[in-house]
Amino acid sequence: MTTLTLFPMVDSRTAPFAAASTATVADAMDRPDPQIRDATTVDRAKSLVRANDLPYLVLRDSAGRCAGLVTRDRLLSYPARTWSGERTLVREAAGDAGPYAWRSLKLPLAAVAMEVRDLEAWPVVDDDGYLVGVLTLAGLGRHLSAG
Repeated sequence: MTTLTLFPMVDSRTAPFAAASTATVADAMDRPDPQIRDATTVDRAKSLVRANDLPYLVLRDSAGRCAGLVTRDRLLSYPARTWSGERTLVREAAGDAGPYAWRSLKLPLAAVAMEVRDLEAWPVVDDDGYLVGVLTLAGLGRHLSAG
């Protein structure tokens, strides 16, 4: 009789996270600030990002649910004070409108998903779509270096 030994899947993307395989997104996520309504104009969002030196803004829809995330680089790619920036809503500038992370997602899988999707920050939502946190590359690094 042959005994099968199963090994966990570890490749070049998940190897650094092998020690933290039981950790979840809830362990590494940051507070979900700053947030703005998705109906805010691009020019207003750019002003907020510049004035507060923010790396991203999390968007909420009219019901308060997560509507995406827009990065500083994406916002600053819009020309300064143009007709389009005054009329364009930030929800139209958001590069990623889901799917979002959830608290119980294992960190190795979240890290791979962020790498594959080229995300620096990833909104974390509850079962109803309300924002509960943001997973960032910095948050992953802090959590993994402490473990």
